[in-house]
Amino acid sequence: MNLSKIGKFIAKCRKVKGLTQEQLAEKLYITDRAVSKWERGLSLPDAGIMLELCSLLDINVNELLNGEKIEMKDYKEKNEELLLELARQDENKNRKILNITIIASILAVVSYIAVIIMSSLAFGEGLKFGIIMVVSTLIFLSSMFIIFKYEIEAGYHECKKCNHKFVPTYMQAMMAPHMGYTRYLKCPKCNKRSWAKKVMNK
Repeated sequence: MNLSKIGKFIAKCRKVKGLTQEQLAEKLYITDRAVSKWERGLSLPDAGIMLELCSLLDINVNELLNGEKIEMKDYKEKNEELLLELARQDENKNRKILNITIIASILAVVSYIAVIIMSSLAFGEGLKFGIIMVVSTLIFLSSMFIIFKYEIEAGYHECKKCNHKFVPTYMQAMMAPHMGYTRYLKCPKCNKRSWAKKVMNK
């Protein structure tokens, strides 16, 4: 998705309608800085105001996200291109989240071990060491649960029986036997259990 192209398209459509950035912002109940950011290609309009923006500029969402007016004969092709681009972005986002969870997991484990070793060397086996052990264990487990939640929400699991892609609940994923990111899960579509591998997009 070309943010610069979308921004120029928004600016062009706004000018065709004879609106300043301030006037468009006023109609959408946002600041003119937000409109300026769109038009400079720094951000996209929020989903909540996208339809209203399109209505004001007399365009549709497909045209907005493609950054150009679409002829009816090209509509299907442009729609398919947009869907592919959105799928690519979804896949890239999920890969980034998964990579972050791996790094965060390693850092959490290393930090936990380092705290235990340093506390042991500094305090021996006394009360202070016991308190540090309990607190650091609670922090470690809490951080691992948060990391686990993000890992579950990044991408989908694909049923081996019917190829349906789904996101399991937190509890289903936690209770399921697993090998790496592949989990033995019950598919919500075919209701059969299989080793559902992790995939990045639908």
